[in-house]
Amino acid sequence: MEKIISEIAERIIAGGSITPEEAVRLSDAQGSELFDLFRAATRVKEHFVGNEVHLCSIINAKSGRCAENCAFCAQSAHHTTDAPVYPLVQEEQMVECAKAAETNGSACFGIITSGTTVKGQELEQILAALRRVRKETTILPSCSLGIIDEETARKLKDAGMDTYHHNLETAESFFPNICTTHAYQEDVDTVRAVKKAGVKICSGGIFGMGESAAQRVEMAFTLKELDVDSVPMNFLNPIEGTRLEGASNISAQECLKTIAIYRLILPGKRITICGGREKNLRDLQSWIFFAGANGTMIGNYLTTAGRNVDTDLTMFSDLGLATVMCAH
Repeated sequence: MEKIISEIAERIIAGGSITPEEAVRLSDAQGSELFDLFRAATRVKEHFVGNEVHLCSIINAKSGRCAENCAFCAQSAHHTTDAPVYPLVQEEQMVECAKAAETNGSACFGIITSGTTVKGQELEQILAALRRVRKETTILPSCSLGIIDEETARKLKDAGMDTYHHNLETAESFFPNICTTHAYQEDVDTVRAVKKAGVKICSGGIFGMGESAAQRVEMAFTLKELDVDSVPMNFLNPIEGTRLEGASNISAQECLKTIAIYRLILPGKRITICGGREKNLRDLQSWIFFAGANGTMIGNYLTTAGRNVDTDLTMFSDLGLATVMCAH
């Protein structure tokens, strides 16, 4: 397989691409073949996006009582969990969290809300917060507010939003196993509406929910077709009370292999490792950058704690990786 991996990397660097069949075949890499795969992913990453690390942080600005029944989600009203439940936080809290994220070195700050969508007074409050973040910081604000249309995307853009985050979560063929309260096409339509509004789109998913290697590749090619700007990769952290509470974590090597394959499929995109990296990768967290990632989330996640920020910053320094600085 070493020769095949090398040929694929050379083809991608020359402007070609990997096929779905080849990507699925790489999912079988084992032992020393993994190092060949990581080397290829690193070469492709450095050729297309360099060797800097892009950091992002988020605020869980509205938590719980979501009407969607996503199997993994602690905030779904269909589950009984210990996740916090509260309405949209005040504008001042969003702005202060953005300033703290800027101090920690994040280049992007996301305002995340639970629920199918946001409108009315809640949307106005978020628009006001975006204007202040743009005015009072150098950090680039993003939002994840559920399913939205082009008009809403334009309002958010005019208020200063740089990027909209909306995950597909998994492959279309596996989606009915994860969520039945809305259609996969609604998520795809949201991505397209945001792009039509001239806003950058961040879209990815969660791995380890029971999907096959072929379905992971399927989602990657959907993201490629949609031409998203960045891809957040999360690894399932099973939460008690959710439908996936009994799921087994995928191995650290499986996580790294998936990152590498995504880099080969999406050579010029930002690939950011987010939720679940501490639990799934453990001592191999630094290997995400050797496997092709060029971004990670620092600080806490939506309903689970992240790793100490200083520990992550030390990791970047030890690896000799420079972080992307905030800039409008």
